[in-house]
Amino acid sequence: MTASIKSTALEPDSALDGDALTVMQRLGRAMPVYGLVVLTVGLALLFSALLPDTFPTLFNLRAILADKSVIALLALAATIPMITGKIDLTVGYGIVLWHILAISLQTKLGVPWPLAVLIVVACAALFGMLNGLLVELAQIDSFIATLGTGTVIYAVAMWHSGGRQVVGDLPEGFVGIAGGSLLGLPVGAFYVLAVSVAMWLVTEFTPLGRALYVIGANPKAAQLNGIAVRKHVMGAFVASGALSGFAGVLLASRLQIGQASVGLEFLLPALVGAFLGSTTIRPGRVNVWGTLVGVAILAIGISGIQQFGGAFYVEPLFNGLTLLVSIGIAGWAQQRRNVSIKRRIAARQLGTGAAERPPGETAAASATPSPEAAHQAAAH
Repeated sequence: MTASIKSTALEPDSALDGDALTVMQRLGRAMPVYGLVVLTVGLALLFSALLPDTFPTLFNLRAILADKSVIALLALAATIPMITGKIDLTVGYGIVLWHILAISLQTKLGVPWPLAVLIVVACAALFGMLNGLLVELAQIDSFIATLGTGTVIYAVAMWHSGGRQVVGDLPEGFVGIAGGSLLGLPVGAFYVLAVSVAMWLVTEFTPLGRALYVIGANPKAAQLNGIAVRKHVMGAFVASGALSGFAGVLLASRLQIGQASVGLEFLLPALVGAFLGSTTIRPGRVNVWGTLVGVAILAIGISGIQQFGGAFYVEPLFNGLTLLVSIGIAGWAQQRRNVSIKRRIAARQLGTGAAERPPGETAAASATPSPEAAHQAAAH
């Protein structure tokens, strides 16, 4: 019987190099894991010390949570296909149409707001299925496929709105989706928390989550292990679309107007947050809590810089530079992770070989590769 694959099967083995570690060695191992968390806390403390009257206030915390909740949801939406090794650019393009559609269904067609919300989320999920079909059935690279469909949906949003603002009287129930508060904090923050916990439970503790990670690590190996790669990847795009649709509903409830010029600015920070997420908590591996840390460091950094009187172009500049840095760190973490995995496999093979070695055979003789193995190694 084939052993089940654990969600940590592709993680480096912390006990591989021995148990006797110095304090500096332990810190060296912890920094790639929690370094970004420490940096986030340090950045918050720095701005609190430099801006004691404005930054460390409840008002500023509420503003950050309300402003970044949509970006956090989009970053989580982008995280789902990224776990499978794909990228979904429509999380930024799609929200343009979804927030316009959520308002126009109510103001122009008189659709009740609960039904309007369901229609928007369903349309977004169907659009995610289209992305999955293009990526898996048509075998189009996910970056190209979602860039193309994203551009199309942005054009549809401009056509639907006529390039003008979509306004009208909205029910109090719909406005309350984003306008309410809980425990003194914006309700949007609790949506993010609920989605994060649900995603964490699914990705870390269910066979579905383990399958998604295995697909992201090696699709061919996943296929050989009986995992339906095509179905899982398409499902990831559907989930990403549905979550971005809900983010559009939240944005519409918060702004109470729809316009095609709003939404695209969320794409870059959402992707930056997801990429940064692969550099912390589980370095080299996209993960939910890492994504939230990535969004948090963007929110804290931009808020602090703007309170210092930064120019209007500071936010896109900060996001762009952070994206470059995050991709570089993610690549470095992935290389370290691959090296650790190879060492782990080699150590296990060495241990297995020692256990199965015939009496009298030396370790050097057993470790000498056969001519066929040497030829295969040279070919690779």
